[in-house]
Amino acid sequence: MAVFVYLLFCVVFSTILFFFLRASRFRRLRLPPGNLGLPFIGETLQLISAYKTENPEPFIDERVNRFGPIFTTHVFGEPTVFSADPETNRFILQNEGKLFECSYPASISNLLGRHSLLLMKGGLHKRMHSLTMSFANSSIIKDHLLVDIDRVIRLNLDSWTGRVLLMEEAKKITFELTVKQLMSFDPGEWTESLRKEYVLVIEGFFTVALPLFSGTYRRAIKARTKVAEALSLIVRQRRKDSEAGEIKKDMLGALLAGDDGFSDEQIVDFLLALLVAGYETTSTIMTLAVKFLTETPLALAQLKEEHDQIRARKSEIEALEWSDYKSMPFTQCVVNETLRIANIIGGIFRRAMTDINIRGYTIPKGWKVFASFRAVHLDYDHFKDARTFNPWRWQNNSGATTAGNVFTPFGGGPRLCPGYELARVELSVFLHHLVTRLSWVPAEEDKLVFFPTTRTQKRYPMYVQRRNRTKPRTD
Repeated sequence: MAVFVYLLFCVVFSTILFFFLRASRFRRLRLPPGNLGLPFIGETLQLISAYKTENPEPFIDERVNRFGPIFTTHVFGEPTVFSADPETNRFILQNEGKLFECSYPASISNLLGRHSLLLMKGGLHKRMHSLTMSFANSSIIKDHLLVDIDRVIRLNLDSWTGRVLLMEEAKKITFELTVKQLMSFDPGEWTESLRKEYVLVIEGFFTVALPLFSGTYRRAIKARTKVAEALSLIVRQRRKDSEAGEIKKDMLGALLAGDDGFSDEQIVDFLLALLVAGYETTSTIMTLAVKFLTETPLALAQLKEEHDQIRARKSEIEALEWSDYKSMPFTQCVVNETLRIANIIGGIFRRAMTDINIRGYTIPKGWKVFASFRAVHLDYDHFKDARTFNPWRWQNNSGATTAGNVFTPFGGGPRLCPGYELARVELSVFLHHLVTRLSWVPAEEDKLVFFPTTRTQKRYPMYVQRRNRTKPRTD
């Protein structure tokens, strides 16, 4: 008993001494101002509560007003420096692998897998990022992917009738496209079954990474296991096919044929994470573009006019070509403004690899940082009427009222989203076929929420009907 008490005393004393020494060290540093909140919990509950509403800005707004654009908080179990400053955000992005390393909450890391592109580091990340971009660049989209994008979107929209849940339908489209692009699978029961498991995986991203305490996380882990098993079957079969000389020119084929000698587990993690990236974000952007356009009739009318002119040059069933995509200037304004307002990627987490001095403050080694793109995009100092949907702001300039690159919807630096051009093309083609084939009205009021991911509360229900299109007069 005495030994147990002695050991317990040593553990408690060592813990207290550790935190005292660490606190003393932090006091010697000039930390960004802020509030660490409650022990262990920090300000996590305030952050989650804010992002579960349709107006999450007050969490950052209140702290920026009180402490400035760089402030200290404590979220998801760790002290974290938030940046709402575009120059600091750019510094963080450009110093990936030098001063900062990729770091995400345990729930995201566990669900995506340690071999996902998001969590790769160093030379391996550089090679795999380059490989991913090579399958989503403009020439590949133009010569190979555009025909599938057009076909899948048209087939899906042709099945819409009556009342539809736009977010669900958009997710079907983007999931089918991503599975096709990564693994050459056409839509079917298998892809829809896999998609439903993905919904559960994504719901667990921002939860406590303890199955015992979080039912959502427990369900997400189970769904992740099912997805991994399904993908493993495909990888094993494709590996056999490639060894027999049957090679497909898709992402999976490139992974199997590469010189890195990836295991099945590594390939599954890589594909699983890319499916999340290609499916969840683009479908949400599609939904919110329609929502914002519906609430801005003048923008919707101008968009329809642009696409009616394109469709007037083509037959009813003729697919879009690259030249059509490049003749959609107002559509690109709508895309930019939707990305700016929606902020599907609200920011990025990184961890300081050493003590870092920036803007007169020190970020201690080991601390998390969060570069908030959302805070910059919705800052009135950078965009006039920043929280109003206004696609015309992009017609004559960068859309911003200040100099410099303050528009970063796809991140930047070595981790620039490799599918940024593909996402823009998919959204543009979707809007083309939507406005030229259908008319719609919202079925009921729907609001935005931003936790655990950006979405509408009711999946944006709307009534659709076929549009009687008449070609505009040319005389």
